[in-house]
Amino acid sequence: MTDHLRAHDAALERLRALHPLKIDLSLDRMERLCAVLKRPQCRLPPVIHVAGTNGKGSTIAFLRAMAEAAGLRVHVFTSPHLVRFAERIRLVGTLISEDHLGDLLGRVEAANGGEPITFFEITTAAALLAFAETPADLCLVEVGLGGRYDATNVIERPAVSVIAPVALDHCEFLGDTTGQIAGEKAGIIKIGVPCISARQTGDASIVINSVAERAGSPLSLAGRDFDTWPEHGGIRFQDHTGILCLPSARLTGAHQIGNAGLAVAAARMLELSDASIAEGLGNATWPARMQRLTTGSLAKRATARGADLWLDGGHNPHAMAAVARALADFRNQDSQPIVVVLGLLANKDAKGVFASLRPVLPFRLILVGFEADAATDPAMLAKSAREAGLNAEIAHDVSAALDVTLAKEGPPPHVLICGSLYLAGEVLAMNPESWPR
Repeated sequence: MTDHLRAHDAALERLRALHPLKIDLSLDRMERLCAVLKRPQCRLPPVIHVAGTNGKGSTIAFLRAMAEAAGLRVHVFTSPHLVRFAERIRLVGTLISEDHLGDLLGRVEAANGGEPITFFEITTAAALLAFAETPADLCLVEVGLGGRYDATNVIERPAVSVIAPVALDHCEFLGDTTGQIAGEKAGIIKIGVPCISARQTGDASIVINSVAERAGSPLSLAGRDFDTWPEHGGIRFQDHTGILCLPSARLTGAHQIGNAGLAVAAARMLELSDASIAEGLGNATWPARMQRLTTGSLAKRATARGADLWLDGGHNPHAMAAVARALADFRNQDSQPIVVVLGLLANKDAKGVFASLRPVLPFRLILVGFEADAATDPAMLAKSAREAGLNAEIAHDVSAALDVTLAKEGPPPHVLICGSLYLAGEVLAMNPESWPR
C-alpha cells in the first residue's frame, strides 16, 4: 500500500528490516519491548478489544461514532492502512500527526535496541505508547491477525472483548476450520471480562462459548442474547432490556446491520445513551467498505457516463458473500447492469471468492493487476474464475478496466472495484480528497 508520509519512510523501512527470520507464535517480543517502554498497555483508558475475520473495522467505526456522539474522547488503533500509515493511529478523534508519529517511531526503535521484532509488533507498541501518553475516555483496539498471539493481546484487562464474524482466512497461520480459527480469535477473552460475539457459523460459536465459560467471561452472543434486523427503513435491536428502534446505518450493505448490532451491544455495555447510539449509526464512516466514490478522476469519469462507482476491500469468501448481497440489492433497486472489477493477492482463496460472487450473475467481471509484490496475475485469476463458472475479461489496471466498462453502449452500470485492500488503497491514493481522514 502506498505510504504518503515520506518523512517516515526510512524509519518504517528500518523497522520492517527487524522482522525475525523465523516467527514463533508468542507474545515474548512484544512483552520485552513493552517492558522497556514501561508497559504502556497498563496505562490506557478503558479498552474495547475487537477480533474477528470480517467486520472488525466496521464495528469499530460504529463504536467510535457512537462514543464520540456521547462526547467521549476516543483513541483508535486499526490495521492495515490504505494510503498513509498514520491511518492506523487515531488520537482523540484525529489521525496522528507526522511529527508525533516520527517521535514515536524513533522512541520505539531505540527501545527495541535492534532486536528481532515484527513490523506489526513494533508499530503496535508505538500506538500503545501514544494512547498511554494522551488522555482519553475510551480506546478501541483492532486485532491484527488471530487474537491469542496478536501483538495487541498484551492488553491484559480490556473493558469488553468483542468478536466479529469468524470465517476462513489466513489459514496458514490460524487453522483450517472455523473452529480452529475461532479458538485463536477467542484468545482475546480475559478472565471475568465480558465478551460480545457476532452471530457465528459452523462450530465457531461453540468454541467461543467454551472459551468464555472457562474464563468466567460473561458472553453475549448475537442470535441468542441479542439480535438486530432491518425494519421499516431502519434497524431494530433487541436484548434482555427490550427493543431499540434505530435509524438506518450510514455504512452500506445488509452485512453492516450485524456489525451495527455488535457495536450497539458494546455501546449499551458502556452505558451510552440511546440517542448517542442512534447518532453514531448515522455518522459512522469506514473507507473501502462498500464506499461510494464521488471525487477523483475515476469517479468523475464514471459520473460523466451516468454510472456510480463503489469500492470494497473484501478479500475472502465470507466477505465477498456480503459484497454479493450488496450487489443483489443494486439489482433489486433497478435494471442497471453490474460490473465487478477485481484483483486479489496470491494467498487468497480465489475460487472461493468467485463462488461467493456467482449467485449475482449476470454481471460483467474484469480482473486487474495492482502494485503489490504478492498480487495475483489477472490471467491466473481468470483461470480460477472459469473453474467457478464465471467468464472474465482482463485489464492491465483499474483505470483501463474503467475505460472498457464505460465504453460499452447501453444503460450506465453500477461499477464495483473490489478484492484486495492493497487495490483499494491504490484507488484511494489516486485522489487526495478521498484519503481516509
